Amino acid sequence: MITEVRIREAEPATRMKVDVTFMRMLRAPQGKPLTLPEGWSIETNVRPDVPTYRMLQDRVGRPYCWWMRQAKSDRALANFLENAPASIALLKQGEAVRGFYELDLANPQDINLSYFGLFPDTVGHGVGRAFLDNALRHAWSFGPLCVRVNTCTADHPRALPLYKQMGFEPVSTVEEVWDVPDRLGLTIPERFLA
Repeated sequence: MITEVRIREAEPATRMKVDVTFMRMLRAPQGKPLTLPEGWSIETNVRPDVPTYRMLQDRVGRPYCWWMRQAKSDRALANFLENAPASIALLKQGEAVRGFYELDLANPQDINLSYFGLFPDTVGHGVGRAFLDNALRHAWSFGPLCVRVNTCTADHPRALPLYKQMGFEPVSTVEEVWDVPDRLGLTIPERFLA
């Protein structure tokens, strides 16, 4: 099955084809929480403004062609940030932001880890697993029956194995074709061009 995600018909776009793996976790992480290195922290329940949210999406997602939120208008993003049942958290080293995650809380029984990632210069510093563990424990603190996440072939190559190691199980994989707006200036690797 191929799913197509389109933007406004008149807008110039580049077609991108990826495999999206949908995953679920049916029980909360066990054992002691993983701790971040000294000087690192997580700030939860952040309500960023539109420019800050765009910066988070761009810094984490640009290398992986995250485009869906970036394609939205400032007005649509402002409405989302003000009204959506979501929880956004920042990974910080001292006062400097180094990554973020976003939980979709629309269905309290079935929480989705909508976005998770580190800034490129943070990858490899030994904080990703602890940050994800904290994100998952935060999601489970709402008492759901299930926590979901999806990842695609354009994401970091360690994303899928890490999600599996943390307790997610694949449910399905779907080929999707996306019309990525050219105005975003994303570099789409040749292997993903449709």
